[in-house]
Amino acid sequence: MALPARYSVFILIILLALFCFAMTLGGAEFFIWPFAVFAGLTGLGIWDLTQKRHAVLRNYPVIGHARYMLESIRPELRQYFFESNLDGAPFSREKRSLVYDRAKDIEGNKPFGTEYNVYANDYAWVNHSMVPKGGPGTPPVDPKTDERLRISIGGPDCAKPYSASLFNISAMSFGSLSANAILALNTGAKTGGFAHDTGEGSVSRYHRAGGGDLIWELGSGYFGCRRPDGGFDAEAFEKQAQNPQIKMIEIKLSQGAKPGHGGVLPGAKVTQEIAEARGVPVGVECISPSAHSAFSTPVELLEFISTLRRLSGGKPVGFKLCIGHRWEFMAVVKAMLKTGILPDFIVVDGAEGGTGAAPVEFSNRLGTPLRLGLSFVHNTLVATNLRDKIRIGASGKLISAFDISGALCLGADWVNSARGFMFAIGCIQSQSCHTNRCPTGVATQDPKRQMALVVPDKATRVANFHHNTMKALMDFAEASGLSSPKEFGPEHFYLREGHRTVLPASTAVDWLKPGSLLAEGHDHPGYSTYWLMADPDTFMPIRSVQSAKDARQAR
Repeated sequence: MALPARYSVFILIILLALFCFAMTLGGAEFFIWPFAVFAGLTGLGIWDLTQKRHAVLRNYPVIGHARYMLESIRPELRQYFFESNLDGAPFSREKRSLVYDRAKDIEGNKPFGTEYNVYANDYAWVNHSMVPKGGPGTPPVDPKTDERLRISIGGPDCAKPYSASLFNISAMSFGSLSANAILALNTGAKTGGFAHDTGEGSVSRYHRAGGGDLIWELGSGYFGCRRPDGGFDAEAFEKQAQNPQIKMIEIKLSQGAKPGHGGVLPGAKVTQEIAEARGVPVGVECISPSAHSAFSTPVELLEFISTLRRLSGGKPVGFKLCIGHRWEFMAVVKAMLKTGILPDFIVVDGAEGGTGAAPVEFSNRLGTPLRLGLSFVHNTLVATNLRDKIRIGASGKLISAFDISGALCLGADWVNSARGFMFAIGCIQSQSCHTNRCPTGVATQDPKRQMALVVPDKATRVANFHHNTMKALMDFAEASGLSSPKEFGPEHFYLREGHRTVLPASTAVDWLKPGSLLAEGHDHPGYSTYWLMADPDTFMPIRSVQSAKDARQAR
């Protein structure tokens, strides 16, 4: 019976092993080392045939290992040899190069026109003006002091409003990022005069050493103000919130990468430094629940915001979320109307965001993309006469002047970026963040790997990236005939619908009028039904439109 052809390489190896063995016995010492090699490969082939885990190796002994070896370096082969400027996910080579150049303070101009298909259905752009502002000879932009590039955050009940840049570092925790990465980011933020969100991991010694402005993010684990049972510790919060570095407090309800998903930090990863920052025991498993324990209803969320504002001495307090069930956000808005308690800001995270590792289904198929979520939040606040009292931030794959201006057109007051600033400190998108083997020392706790990240150099790059992006944003706004990026509106942002129809966002998106959700008998598709389903006393929906109407009449 003939052996299958797929075994031919293995059979050849056996024959070569036997030949070298015979030659060795015959006194040809030269064949000792070839015999050792082929004998080892023969043993490997026998193991391949007897193991039960990999079908490929059982069918293709020895040579089947080449498949696994090539698969292991497939990302590197694509990235370095086969990727075009517009390829690469989640960020194309062109966008990564844009950040690298701006971080290194290299001129970012490119020749020969765009490589994008400007007639593609998903192509979007901002229109320019026949009477642009600015131009050669105008004073240079200083993002630290230029009020055109800054926004005051703080509502009626805020005693210490914060003047924020239009572009800041989004939430990334110490523990997810290395100590050197955190220090470089925060030092760069101080140099450039913009804010750095701590992420859920709280304020570490490296944030404090950097000296830059901080947005302290509170997740469901309440790190930095956590009781031994995992609940919120008001006394610990009040003590830390007095830190003058902390300019705002942000409650994380959900995030774009994994909305509705908690997390577990294994005890082996809870080092002395991480335990110090998070307020947890060293070496003990640390759990972040899926939901908060400090509140369970929309009204309780707002009362919690009021408590944090009081304990922090009047600093701006808000919340971050990726939009999910629309009635839940509308329930919070109804609770604002009911209690009179308002957050100072709301950060809308898009489902396309995500520095943290997450289950594939969560990353790909859960949560609302930024443009849709952002316009929904903006519309809901406008239609309830609350928009002028609450600032809106946006995050989710925003790194260029066009990305920022697009978000501003759709309702944002400012923008946060995580991966953009990761690129600025050396990230090469190897997507090995969760393995502790980051090749550039950005997303690892391996002390030897993070030594590769030289803090002074990368801090300068962070500041350069921010400064050059703000300059580009100002140039972009002036080319559109605007005096400031804050003047961008939906009429400036254009979308293509099909091959023939071109619409500005002011037409392509439904924009609600002030107070329209408070009027009787309103009928706004995508809004009215969910508004009737929303209850300020619970996140659960009123199950039908008719029962919602009955409930409203009863009140």
